[in-house]
Parts: sequence; C-alpha cells; structure tokens
Amino acid sequence: MSSESTVLFREMQRFDQWWLWLLVLIPTSMVWYGAIQQLIFGKDFGENPASDTGVSVLLVLFGILLPLFMYSLKLITEVRQDGLYVRFYPFHFSYRRYPYESMISYKVRVYSPLKEYGGWGIRYGHKGMAYNVSGDRGVQLELKGGKNLLIGSQYPEELVRHMQSAMKTYR
Repeated sequence: MSSESTVLFREMQRFDQWWLWLLVLIPTSMVWYGAIQQLIFGKDFGENPASDTGVSVLLVLFGILLPLFMYSLKLITEVRQDGLYVRFYPFHFSYRRYPYESMISYKVRVYSPLKEYGGWGIRYGHKGMAYNVSGDRGVQLELKGGKNLLIGSQYPEELVRHMQSAMKTYR
C-alpha cells in the first residue's frame, strides 16, 4: 500500500434514526403480514385481493429488498495522505477524492440538514453539495472553483485534526 493511500482516519456512518427505520419497517411489516395471511393461510383481503404472484413480488421488493437496501446505505469518509475521500455506498462505486490542494478552506460547523440541504443523503442545497447521514455537525469545505462541500460527521473535530496532520506531511 503506497503512502498516498494510507488511511489516517476513517468514519463509517449509517442511517440509524429511529423514525426513518419506523418509516421503513411499517410497510415492511404490513407486506409480511399480508403475505403470510394470503400465501400461508390462504386468506383473502377485500373483494379484489392481489394475486399470489403480486403478493410475492411485493414481499420481495418491500419486505426484503427495501430493508436490506436501507441497511446497506453508508457514508464512508477517509483522510489519506493525498486528500479526503468520500464514498456513499451503494451509489458510489469508488471513492470520490478531494485533494488538499483543491481546498481553499475547511471548518467544523453545525448545519440544518432539512433547511440547508432538504434532508440527508447526497444532497444539493443553496450552500452547495452535502454528504450526510445523521446529525447536524460536519466539516464545510470551500473548494477552488467556488464550490462548497459539506461532509456530515459524528467526529468533525477529529476529522479536521487528521486532515491538518495529513496536509502538513503531504506538502
């Protein structure tokens, strides 16, 4: 492993908000209940119940794949010798590199995910782009070309400290 790819700091975040999981698990539970009632016990719901094939498709999509997809979502932030690396799995197939020389400034800040970026995930707002999963703290980067990037973090001070250390040894 080359020194440029040595990971100095790594943070992995998942969507762990209780209310978000409630929004996922309510329809998941309803689909499982309906599937068990219709496919195992043979009970019909209403005058026009879904076909067994339809119920099976709903079970796979909403009863299995949706919760697995939500569980698979993760934001990985790495400080390496040659830059800051961000990957929002499964949307990014590889890390997005933000080299230190492209950064004009960076700072820890508190932000409003809903007001400033319209929520969580890979977001675009009036203050630029954001990668965030939970919480309201992160590191704001001002990049050359007038772009701004916010990276949500549960440990923004530690992230900045490792960035500063890497920048000293990189330059």
